[in-house]
Amino acid sequence: MKTFRSLLFVPGSRPDRFEKALAAGADSICIDLEDAVPPQDKAAARAGVIGWLETNAESYPACAIGVRMNGLDTLDGLKDIIAFSETTARPDFLMVPKAGSYSALVNLTQLLEMKSPDRRPVALWAVIESILGLKNASSIAGVCGMRGGVLFGGADYSLAIGTGMDWEALFHARSTLATETRVINGTLMDVPYLNVKDEEGLRAECVRVKALGFDGKACIHPSQVATVNEVFSPSEAELDWAKRVIEAGKSQDSRAILLDSKLLDIPVYLRAERILSKAGIEF
Repeated sequence: MKTFRSLLFVPGSRPDRFEKALAAGADSICIDLEDAVPPQDKAAARAGVIGWLETNAESYPACAIGVRMNGLDTLDGLKDIIAFSETTARPDFLMVPKAGSYSALVNLTQLLEMKSPDRRPVALWAVIESILGLKNASSIAGVCGMRGGVLFGGADYSLAIGTGMDWEALFHARSTLATETRVINGTLMDVPYLNVKDEEGLRAECVRVKALGFDGKACIHPSQVATVNEVFSPSEAELDWAKRVIEAGKSQDSRAILLDSKLLDIPVYLRAERILSKAGIEF
């Protein structure tokens, strides 16, 4: 299982930007067939994305490549399902907008695998951006599993509840997701920060959502990727603490002991192991 720090959206109707997105340093890119593509261009974008995936998807092992499909309750969403069930192109994940129910995602999984069950399975990402989706967050996360994840769609959610996108208005939804989606240890990612020129505001929001338990943040511009990756990577202080915890545990045969006058028990060891795992450090 790979936990993403950053996910960079790129319009599905702009194949000229795919390579630039892949070079931005994000852990994953998501080619968007939904909001970023006007209705009259969706058929051409769908065909173009599938053609590009058939030719290029295996060439970028360091960056996960996904596709945000159209809504499951739309005609273009149905066309997306048919197209991706029939093609040999296999994105690393398929992102489902406006995810609201467990059953709809289970049906999607079955439809995608119906014609070619022997192909590599596609991980499922759910965008929770409605009141219904928030209520069903734990079951939705369960369908996505450890290989998939959940993205908070803050813009649509704020529209649904009649607020702006300021921190206080979306705090309840974020804290709920941070709890409910942990029924399965997939990735939990935050809504993009919409002001691409406000690096200070982006950093501050990243720090806040990381403190809530989010694993990363989506990006809408390559310039945001470096900041997001930096904040959601373990700091030197975190890594030093984690290494000391693991070493202390080994020396005491994992019994509860004190380190810096603080009790070290099993949950603390597991947190240290998670920090080192995110940094790719063996222990």
